[in-house]
Amino acid sequence: MAKVAGRFARVEPRRRARAFVLGLLADLPRKNCWTIAEHAGDASPAGMQHLLSRASWDADQVRDDVREFVVAHLREEDAVLVVDETGDLKKGTHSVGVQRQYTGTAGRIENSQVAVYLAYATTAGHAAIDRRLYIPRSWTQDPDRCRAAGIPEGLKFATKPALATQMIAQALDAGVPAGWVAGDEVYGGDPHLSAELESRRIGYVLAVSRKRPVPTRAGVFRAGNLAHGLPKRAWQRLSAGAGAKGHRFYDWAQVEIHTPECSGYRWLLVRRNRRTGELAFYRCYSPHSVPLSTLVKVAGRRWTVEETFQAAKGLAGLDEHQVRRWTSWHRWTTLAMLAHAFLAIAAATERTVSSPPTGLVPLTCSEIRRLFTTLLPRPTRDLAHHLRWSTWRRRHQARARTSHYQRQAAQQP
Repeated sequence: MAKVAGRFARVEPRRRARAFVLGLLADLPRKNCWTIAEHAGDASPAGMQHLLSRASWDADQVRDDVREFVVAHLREEDAVLVVDETGDLKKGTHSVGVQRQYTGTAGRIENSQVAVYLAYATTAGHAAIDRRLYIPRSWTQDPDRCRAAGIPEGLKFATKPALATQMIAQALDAGVPAGWVAGDEVYGGDPHLSAELESRRIGYVLAVSRKRPVPTRAGVFRAGNLAHGLPKRAWQRLSAGAGAKGHRFYDWAQVEIHTPECSGYRWLLVRRNRRTGELAFYRCYSPHSVPLSTLVKVAGRRWTVEETFQAAKGLAGLDEHQVRRWTSWHRWTTLAMLAHAFLAIAAATERTVSSPPTGLVPLTCSEIRRLFTTLLPRPTRDLAHHLRWSTWRRRHQARARTSHYQRQAAQQP
C-alpha cells in the first residue's frame, strides 16, 4: 500500500483504500461495498462507495504503480505480454458497457460487460498490469447513455484488438521489458496489432483460424490444408509448460511464411493434440531467427492469463463489483489488480527465496491468501456492530422493495 499511497492526496481515502484492499483479500462469501465496509468496521457502505465514485484519486496512476510493482518483482527481458478479454454477467442495461454479447465466461452470448486485460508473464509468475473496458458501438452511438454512465466525452468506439494495441504500446513506452506478445484468435486476426509489434521489433505468437491464408514458397494455402500436408518428420513432441496435472505435451510443427518484402522472420506454428488430433494454429514473428522450442514456450505462456483471471476473480474479487459507472469500474478493477499482484508476487518471491520442504508444493496464491487472512490480526467487532449492520441491510432492502413495487404499479395499464 505504501507503493500507491502517494496517489491519494488526503489521508481519509488513503486509509479507506487500504481497508478496501484488505477487504478484497479477506475470506468474505461475497465482496461488494456492503461486505467490505462491514469487514472494515464502518457503520455503512457510504465511505467505500465514496472511494469508488467521488473521492479524489486517479485509477490510471494507481494502475501505473501496479505495473511498476509487478515488473520490479517478475522482471525478465524476454517476458511475454499476454492479451485476453473476460466478461462479467450482468442484469439490466445500465451498467457501463453492458449489452448482449459473447463472453468466454459463459461460453455463449449473454448480457455481459467485457474488458480486455494485459498480463505480464515470466518464469517467476504472472499478473495483470493493465485493463481496458470494452464499450460497444451501441453505447458510443448513444451520447445520453454514455453521459449517464460517466463515460468521458469524445470516447470513440475501439475494437478489442485496438484496446490491446493501446495497452501494449503504453507498457512498452513506459519501459516494461518484454520480448513477446501472445493472444488468441481475436488478436491474431487483427493486422494493426501485428503491424505495431513488428514496427517495434517485438516478437509475437498469436492464434489464427484454420482458414487463415498462409503464403509459402510453394504458394498460398489455408493453415488447415497446410497442416494436413506436413510430413511426419515435421512434427516434434514438446511441452507447452507445466499445468495442474504435469507438463502439457503436444505435437508441434513450424512452417516458414514467405514474405520477401518484409524484414524479420515469420512462421505458422501448428499444435496437434496427441490424443484427439485437434489442431490449433499460430502466426508468429521474431526480429531474429528462433527455434521451435521458443515459439512453443511463448504459445504456452498465453494460458497464464486464464490463471490470472481465475485467481483475480476467485481470490481478489475482480468480477464481484456491483458498480455501474465508468469511474467506479476502473477503480474497483485497479484495486483488485493490486490485491492479486500482492498474492502473485508473494508466491513468486517464496519460490525464488527458498525451496519448499520435501513433500510439499510451493505456496500458491490461494494458500498465501488463506494464511494472510488467518494470521493478520483483525479487530474484534462487538455485537452492536453486527446488529447495526443487520438493521442497515434490512432497512435498505425494505426501501428497495417498496420502490420496486411502486414503480411496478405505476407501469400497470
